[in-house]
Amino acid sequence: MSSTALHQRYMAEALVEARFAAGKGEVPVGAVVVAGGAIVGRGHNLRETTNDPTAHAEMLALRAAARHLGTWRLEGAVMYVTLEPCAMCAGALVLARVATLVYGADDPKAGACGSVLNVVQHPRLNHRLEVIRGVGAEEAAELLRSFFAELRRRPGGNGVRRVP
Repeated sequence: MSSTALHQRYMAEALVEARFAAGKGEVPVGAVVVAGGAIVGRGHNLRETTNDPTAHAEMLALRAAARHLGTWRLEGAVMYVTLEPCAMCAGALVLARVATLVYGADDPKAGACGSVLNVVQHPRLNHRLEVIRGVGAEEAAELLRSFFAELRRRPGGNGVRRVP
């Protein structure tokens, strides 16, 4: 199987996770970690569900992968995520020593892998990731667009949820 086909296959799994998030009323972002040709960690946004500001898809997938592999060093692993990671998640990818990041949609407001910042390739850090952008971008972006359009359609909806 070509690398393009592999990237599309694993991004499809991340999109499944993003749809799980949407079904829970969470911003539809999903992630999977692949090591040794197998998915070793999965995650989708759970910030609203858990009231945890760190419960991003990437963080949950990294934690699951580390538990599965029995080490926090995810050297050689590939992270697939539907949206460009934020600074927190990008930092976690660097600290976990993930080899490659493959993401779908750019995040022009908070992306830290090339859009706003580039944490994962910062020359002063002790580890840098290969970054492959745009895999499954249209489907990932459409999930996000429809999610926020639905929020805006709700009574009193302005696209932002507030803590009660």
